[in-house]
This record gives sequence, C-alpha cells and structure tokens, in this order.
Amino acid sequence: MAELQEVQITEEKPLLPGQMPEAAKIHCVETPYGSVTFTVYGTPKPKRPAILTYHDVGLNYKSCFQPLFQFGDMQEIIQNFVRVHVDAPGMEEGAPVFPLGYQYPSLDQLADMIPCVLQYLNFSTVIGVGVGAGAYILSRYALTGLTSSIPEMILGHLFSQEELSGNSELIQKYRNIITHAPNLDNIELYWNSYNNRRDLNFERGGDITLKCPVMLVVGDQAPHEDAVVECNSKLDPTQTSFLKMADSGGQPQLTQPGKLTEAFKYFLQGMGYMASSCMTRLSRSRTASLTSAASIDGNRSRSRTLSQSSESGTLSSGPPGHTMEVSC
Repeated sequence: MAELQEVQITEEKPLLPGQMPEAAKIHCVETPYGSVTFTVYGTPKPKRPAILTYHDVGLNYKSCFQPLFQFGDMQEIIQNFVRVHVDAPGMEEGAPVFPLGYQYPSLDQLADMIPCVLQYLNFSTVIGVGVGAGAYILSRYALTGLTSSIPEMILGHLFSQEELSGNSELIQKYRNIITHAPNLDNIELYWNSYNNRRDLNFERGGDITLKCPVMLVVGDQAPHEDAVVECNSKLDPTQTSFLKMADSGGQPQLTQPGKLTEAFKYFLQGMGYMASSCMTRLSRSRTASLTSAASIDGNRSRSRTLSQSSESGTLSSGPPGHTMEVSC
C-alpha cells in the first residue's frame, strides 16, 4: 500500500488588491451569563438567514475567520448574507482581564447567550459556522435553542422577517407579551405539538378535502404565504375563497382588521347570511373593481378569489353561483 503523504494546498484568488474592507458594527449585549460582544457585517436580506460564526479556543473571530471571509471566491457568498461574528466573553480585541476568581461560563451557557444576540438583532434564523469549541457551542444551541429562544421562535412563526426587522410598536408589544408570559412553559408545549403536526394531505378532487365553505386569508408578507397558496391549490375551488391581503404580514387580524372584517362579511353573505349588511368602510374610500363570470354548477357552486392590493376597489357581494375576482 502506498504511503500517505501530507500535501500542502495553496489557496488561490485572495482578496483582490485595493478591495475596501466592509464596515463593521460592533455590539455588546448583556445576557444571564454576562456580556457578549459580536460584530455585524452587511445588511439583512429579506427572507434570508444570517451567517453566524463562533471561533475556537485561543482565537477570536478575526484570527479564526477573517482569512476565510476575505478570500476572493467567498465574496459572492458574503454579498448575499449578513454576517454575525460572535466573540466568546473576554476574547474580543481589547478585552480586559477578568478579575481573580471570575467564573467563566460553561459551553452550555455560552450557547444560551446566542438567543440574546439574535433577539437583539431581530434575527429568527441563522446559518451557523463554528470551529472546534465554537462548533460545539453552535451544536449545543441547535439542540437547546428551541427552549432558550421560544419567544423568538414563536415571533418568527407569527410575523415575517420584514416585520420583525422593522420592530414596530406591534412587534414590540407582542414580543413583550410572549417573552414575559407567565405560562411560557405551557406555550412551549403547545409549540412543540404544533411542530409535531401531521400533514393534512388535502387533494383537490380526492377523498381528503374540505366539503364546507372555506375562506383562506394570508398577508402578502406573511412567513407562511407559500404554504397557504399551496393549500388553496389543493382545495375545492367551488367551496373556497382565497384572500391575499396587501400591506399585511403574518397576522392580518392585527394589522388590517378593517379589510379583514369586510372580507369576512362578504364571505358570510356568500353563505346566505347578513344579506342586508352594508360594506360601508371600503365602499366609502375606494372605487369598486369587480369581475364576475357564471359558474357551471349554478347556485350551489361557488368559487371566489379575493386579492387585495393597496390601490383601489371594494369588496362587493354578488349573487350566488358566480366566480368573482375582487381587487381592493
């Protein structure tokens, strides 16, 4: 058997001469186990996770990762992701020496600091890059992060990344409600049940489908927009109304209650209820835009697609047995 020999591979395409380094933003946040310093490069990209790095023992983020992230071929990647480089406590440049008797956090505790970093930045998902001890810390976070960052995980389920990054009063309100909920342990159990849910296995024209009238509502910035659109494609179009609401995120009942109320009244009228109810709110402020076409199934067949934009229009009720497309 031929003897294995160690081969040294020289990297090519280093950082281009004259290429300007990116501006770094250094942050420090307090955690239950002390402060942690991290450096952010780039701007958050919609619907993309951040790249988060954690270095090995004896290094900091610069000595561990700078050669990699300054490599020429890496530039295509870093242009598409915001990066967060975490320094273990006391490992950042210029860090003071800890006092005698200081109890350094365990690796598990270092992992529990990561949710504080993500909450500070309003990030819900990351791609972890760790080396040695840093890889262990990120692995421990991946195993326990669900428990330690339950509020952020749930907020990422309720609201879009754009909404969380905007950190509006609504986001601040619900972050406070969930973070300080006295029944957070119960919420975690409910959350775990949701994550262990089974697929409904809807099939248009198949045996498994909803046979009752259905109205699906989703915001155009909702984190689960694609899933709702897919669900709509699998339901009976003669029984389903689909409302895609513009300028709305994951919780349209909170951000667009007026529009949703009008749509719900319209849905009820289609079922034969509240025939005399007036659609006053939208009809006063918008111009009607309604297209209807006769359905082949007569009065018992009904299919509506409600698509909302921020332009103009109103939700109007029409006679049963029509396919209606409404823009408002």
